[in-house]
Amino acid sequence: MATDALVQGRLLHVNVSAGGVPKHPVPAARITRLGVEGDRQHADTVHGGPHRAVCILGIDAIRRVATEGHPIGPGTTGENLTIEGFDVSVLPPGTRLRIGDRAILELASAAAPCETIRESFRDGRFARLGIERHPNDSRMYARVIAEGEVRPGDAILVQPPMDDSADLHLLAVELDRAEASWSRALWRGAIEGGETVHVIEDGNLLVSAAPGIPHPSFNSALGLVMLPQKVGRATRHFDRHGTIGSLLTDEPPLPGLSASWELGRHSADPAAVRLDTPPAGVEVRELARNEVGAWAEIVATASEMDASVARAWRAAEDGLARAGHHHRFVAYLDGSPAGAASLHTHHGVGWLCAGSVLPGARGHGVQRALIAARAERAMRLRCEVIGASAVDGGASAENLRRLGFRRVATRRSYRYEPAAT
Repeated sequence: MATDALVQGRLLHVNVSAGGVPKHPVPAARITRLGVEGDRQHADTVHGGPHRAVCILGIDAIRRVATEGHPIGPGTTGENLTIEGFDVSVLPPGTRLRIGDRAILELASAAAPCETIRESFRDGRFARLGIERHPNDSRMYARVIAEGEVRPGDAILVQPPMDDSADLHLLAVELDRAEASWSRALWRGAIEGGETVHVIEDGNLLVSAAPGIPHPSFNSALGLVMLPQKVGRATRHFDRHGTIGSLLTDEPPLPGLSASWELGRHSADPAAVRLDTPPAGVEVRELARNEVGAWAEIVATASEMDASVARAWRAAEDGLARAGHHHRFVAYLDGSPAGAASLHTHHGVGWLCAGSVLPGARGHGVQRALIAARAERAMRLRCEVIGASAVDGGASAENLRRLGFRRVATRRSYRYEPAAT
């Protein structure tokens, strides 16, 4: 469907439930930043939040699926708004829907089908609504640009995306998920190595607290960009274990908190990352699974870690070495160890992490060589994109820029101190 002009559709049903499916029609409802008033989700760390506030599905998609013999109907797969007049899932992210007099929604992403909606399909084949194989028939999530009441019969005006911000948000979220996967692997490795790390792993929310390892790498809350309403669960976890925590998100998660540091999210096509001139005397080698010890030692030394933090990284290396989706690299300068880094892969994304260069080897192109080597490995692993975080204005950000990365988003770390007991 062309999106260079206004297209008119109509709202057929507004659907809500106390949790789960089916969602039932109501005569009207107010749409707020966090969703449709009166609606709840059971799996609220997988659904909901400002970027998944409203779920939308077209009646034509429902009818196409029903003709195949599936017992589907409006609201049975959990959509909040059933619409007619156009297939919502063929519109690009960033498309805006003006519904009624006040409400404006912006399409954010496809809603991946899950087992919760299996009763709407023969033999439970809920993948029938997957956008990859059935692009016309997917549900779509939307964020709320302007709040307002909606009701069946309201006109829907479709407006094209204003810029590429929605696409950049989707890319940044994929990078966030890859980083979370890396953090999860680090924490599991440390636990397997005998360290005590208390972890919440629930949908898109990932939180760790390690009283004996006072460092953000083991005391962090991830997933709050998608689930800012879950910040209380993260802070309670820090309170319970008496740890200073890092809340990683894109805006202040609580009143009165200031960002400790700001990180740029950077991404690139791995095939496009090349060193114009390999640094003289620098060689990068990927470690075998059974080569354990040197990598963590370099990372700990180069990062000037406290003893307890360095101990945890050393403890984690054996688990990381055995993880099939984790790859460790060591760089050498004139034959001597100079730096270390990792590539962590997650659903087609290569995350560049743990990059560290020993003080005496800095200024010789070691970091750029580590970036290029990991990009080349990611390309061979068929990663579609690679990403990394870097402090704005620092040497790492400049090296990423020189190698062809672009900055796609900002993430900030907010220091949370546990409540007094």
